[in-house]
Amino acid sequence: MDAAATQQTEPVTPPEAVTEGADREVVDLCSKLIRFDTSNYGNGKSNGEREATEYVAGLLDEVGIESTLVESEKGRTSLVADWAPEGVDTSLPPLMVHGHLDVVPAQAEDWQVDPFAGEIRDGCVWGRGAVDMKDFDAMVLSVVRARVRAGRAPRRPVKLVFTADEEAGGDLGAFFLINQHRDLVAGCSEAIGEVGGFSLTIRDDLRLYVVQTAEKGMAWLNLIADGTAGHGSMRNDDNAVTELAAAVARIGAYEWPYRITSAQQAFLDAVSEALGVELSTDDVEETLARLGSISRMVGATMANSANPTMLQAGYKHNVIPGQATAAIDGRTVPGGQQEFLDTITELIGDKVRYEFAVNKPAIETEFSGALVEAMQTCLVAEDPGARAVPYLMSGGTDAKAWDRLGTRCFGFAPLKLPADLDFVGMFHGVDERVPTDSLEFGARVLDRFLQQA
Repeated sequence: MDAAATQQTEPVTPPEAVTEGADREVVDLCSKLIRFDTSNYGNGKSNGEREATEYVAGLLDEVGIESTLVESEKGRTSLVADWAPEGVDTSLPPLMVHGHLDVVPAQAEDWQVDPFAGEIRDGCVWGRGAVDMKDFDAMVLSVVRARVRAGRAPRRPVKLVFTADEEAGGDLGAFFLINQHRDLVAGCSEAIGEVGGFSLTIRDDLRLYVVQTAEKGMAWLNLIADGTAGHGSMRNDDNAVTELAAAVARIGAYEWPYRITSAQQAFLDAVSEALGVELSTDDVEETLARLGSISRMVGATMANSANPTMLQAGYKHNVIPGQATAAIDGRTVPGGQQEFLDTITELIGDKVRYEFAVNKPAIETEFSGALVEAMQTCLVAEDPGARAVPYLMSGGTDAKAWDRLGTRCFGFAPLKLPADLDFVGMFHGVDERVPTDSLEFGARVLDRFLQQA
């Protein structure tokens, strides 16, 4: 028997243990959540978060779960609810189940459908947030409501958290909660949330379900070059634009060395075993391309990265400005921030300096323990070809906030996906959609998970 087969353990939970109706509402709820235009434009500007949060609070209230709504600014609303009905093991610390209700903006003219209509077409729910992340929000609500109605408590207390502002870094959502309302969210030993738990088809009898155990840090930098202002017709050896442009070019051209973290190595080992090939850093990205669009995400986690994204200088053709600025989107692997900053300092030179716009270090936890075992068991119960594997995500989530509470964070929003669906490309993409049967699968897995976690 090969190693992959040994991972496919017999499910502990019998089939009848799935709560009746756990997946009944999930498609409808996902569609309705998408109809709330909760576009987050950054810089404190957002739509509809209050209305969407009140809708979620109403759904929980219908089944007797009381919510606390907190606003960081007018309309920027987050929700926390404690679910610990009779029958839970109160000796265990709560499990946090979290999702965000904001989405990135969408330009309707680019889409085949209205991005905020929640249309169900061709076996999918379409719309902004279908993947990121109103699909998981709907799974959570469907499962919780079904379990309450059936009188089936989770194994341990659950803290339900729905946040604002995740798409702009979470300062007005998750970070506001931990800074201003820590008592509402503290005490959870573990958490599950977005960008993990979805399948990658290797062959008909083997799907890797990637569980996020780590995510890169955000080191967004402002580069600043100071020079001598003057007339555009004169020679100027202290031109801020020239110095800044040279620094930006060096950063953009720099090839960051591979830094393979434990989560990344575990993922690469699983892929190597599943594909029956040896992976080395010389050909790893070419091999990963066989997995489809996730190869872009995984490739971005092989090393630190820094991409110039904005430039600003001057106000008139014939005036040399005294200052020029640039924005750098820096992402750091766990343990790699100091190397990143040292390299940036070397690349920008003596005449350019940097300031942090955002500094949120990478996070990482081990892919081990009872919670991980429950993930594997529950996936196999619904998909005998499932194998859970860890991975490092290139982006960021609210987990960066919960990590500061000492909470172990996992990305586990389970979805069994069609092999040909460009799922990763759906994140912030045009024509974002999620298959309805994937949503129903995810609800059933999550229902089992809450029984065992």
